[in-house]
Amino acid sequence: MDLQKKPADRSARPDPEGCLVVALRLPVRIVAFVLVVPVRMAWDALVVAGRLLRDAVLRPCGRALLWLGEVLVVRPLGWLWRYIVVPVARALAWLVRVLVVTPLVWLYAHVVVPVARALAWLAHWLIVVPALRLLEWVLVPVGRAIGWVLYWTGRILFVLPALFLHRWVLVPVGRVLLVVGREIRDALGHAWRVAGYVSLAVGRFLGVLLRWTVVEPARWVYRTVLTPVGHVVRDAVLRPASQAARAVGRTARQALSAVRESARQARADVRRLFLGEPGAPREREAVGRREPSARGARTLGSSTTALTKD
Repeated sequence: MDLQKKPADRSARPDPEGCLVVALRLPVRIVAFVLVVPVRMAWDALVVAGRLLRDAVLRPCGRALLWLGEVLVVRPLGWLWRYIVVPVARALAWLVRVLVVTPLVWLYAHVVVPVARALAWLAHWLIVVPALRLLEWVLVPVGRAIGWVLYWTGRILFVLPALFLHRWVLVPVGRVLLVVGREIRDALGHAWRVAGYVSLAVGRFLGVLLRWTVVEPARWVYRTVLTPVGHVVRDAVLRPASQAARAVGRTARQALSAVRESARQARADVRRLFLGEPGAPREREAVGRREPSARGARTLGSSTTALTKD
């Protein structure tokens, strides 16, 4: 780390460097480097966090808010402006022009202008001309005399002491402060750049350390341990288990099909037992119809037999 000025930098400066510059340069740069390194590292961390926050949170939220603002605010306001405010404003403008502007223009042209011209003529001859004569003959000479006196009084009391203070006090002190400030600025600049290199090196070291302590061991464990174990578990446990589960499912489906078929047959047997075959209801209806006719015939025969006996 080069903390000294280069000869080219010294020759490029217009002012010569004195013993004060040489005495202040190295301590100031060391203190600035010690103070700036933590600030630069914190600044780099904040920059990275800010970029992540901007890309992951703020930008999507901003787009969503813009869309909501356009849908909920801009479009309703545009519709309100186009279909309500503009027609109402035009109507009001027409009313104002007809009821206010036109009468005022007529009043201004036919009343105010003639009266103003008459008042201006009177003010010119009664006020402006006497005031100009008073200013020219009285106030200007008196003002010049007072200004001359005040000029020399202010020059003696204020200007000359201020020039002495500026030339013999402020200029030397300003030069010393300029040299000190320039050295502090250069020291802070060098310290900021060196702190940037230190922060970059620390970041790379942490990245390499994280890679070799976490990423690479995890990758090795995944590649050499978890992947073979997973293959073994898949081939020895999961695949036979899935095949057995499929076989059990097929058996269960076949059993359920057999049970449903048996239940269907049992329902059909019960239906045939209580209701007969599917054609039996029609035969029962025909038998039922024949039985009333036979009963009527028997009744009619018995009645005729009784009549003949009588």
